[in-house]
Amino acid sequence: MKDWIRPEIKALTAYHVPDASGYIKLDAMENPYSWPAELTDQWLDVLRDANLNRYPDPSASDLKNKIQTSLNISAESDIILGNGSDELIQMILMAVSGKDRVVMSVEPSFVMYKMIASFLDMPYVGVPLTDQFELDTELMLANIKQHQPAVIFIAYPNNPTGNLFSEQSIDKVLKTTDAIVVIDEAYFAFADKTYANKLADYENLIVMRTVSKMGLAGLRLGYMAGNKKLLQEIDKVRLPYNINILTQLSTEFALNNKHVLDTQTEQIKLDRKKLLAELNMINGLEVYPSNANFILFRLLGHNADDVFSALKENNILIKNLSHTTVSLKNCLRVTIGDAEENEQFLLGLRSALKI
Repeated sequence: MKDWIRPEIKALTAYHVPDASGYIKLDAMENPYSWPAELTDQWLDVLRDANLNRYPDPSASDLKNKIQTSLNISAESDIILGNGSDELIQMILMAVSGKDRVVMSVEPSFVMYKMIASFLDMPYVGVPLTDQFELDTELMLANIKQHQPAVIFIAYPNNPTGNLFSEQSIDKVLKTTDAIVVIDEAYFAFADKTYANKLADYENLIVMRTVSKMGLAGLRLGYMAGNKKLLQEIDKVRLPYNINILTQLSTEFALNNKHVLDTQTEQIKLDRKKLLAELNMINGLEVYPSNANFILFRLLGHNADDVFSALKENNILIKNLSHTTVSLKNCLRVTIGDAEENEQFLLGLRSALKI
């Protein structure tokens, strides 16, 4: 058989998700809390009415309306739904793709920006953050001027660093470029800041979010909001019926009971504050501030691979970022778990550090 696979695809490494069976799972930024039994029963009642023999609403209009009202998206903006944020990134880049169309983001940031650009054979430019993982405004603007990107992705808060970049810096980017600027607010529930209230100010602004971090990761639902004319064009590359009926009904039900998700989010924020304080008390760590549901820290006197392995041997799975970029050398990232999981992590970490 003739080998039709593009050399650029062969050169890539597939996105790897490790088997987490039997582990305290603190590697994927998931909400650790499930629903109360009574709420689960009500949800199952809703699913019983799902017509699985029929295609879902192709525009998911009821769900889009619920997102608009529940998650504070202005009616002046349009919304597109995707199978997680990944599909939304793919839609945006497919709509503008071309060999001379540059995709830009910061480094380090969410790996799928670069990966999907590579899938579409688009040049990618990663602009390094400062030593403290802040947005280097002048360097960013210089790269925009040099490369004239078609799309700029800015994660807000940033993954994997957890911090919010300054609004002043992002506003300068928005005012300086005619690129489509995508503010990726995957962790908006934990950040208390958003660019959704600025959508009317910038025709080139898209705000992208996911409900995964709110406690609905299994539904794989993302959404983006922005200028109606722009999103109408991007919507042309969306595959029909991309949001299945179970996801549509389940997300709408969850947003009708958003107070439950909000309570869980507030608990995670409290647990984040406590875990940050505990980590800052451990010698030999550089702990970075977080506005997300995870914490990045650097080992100063130990090897990240050794500590990661020691935690894994104690059935605790976190994320080893040490080999992803030079700026993340010796860095590990831990998701905020429930109180017991966080305590087990701290015990395992202290044991690995022999303190």
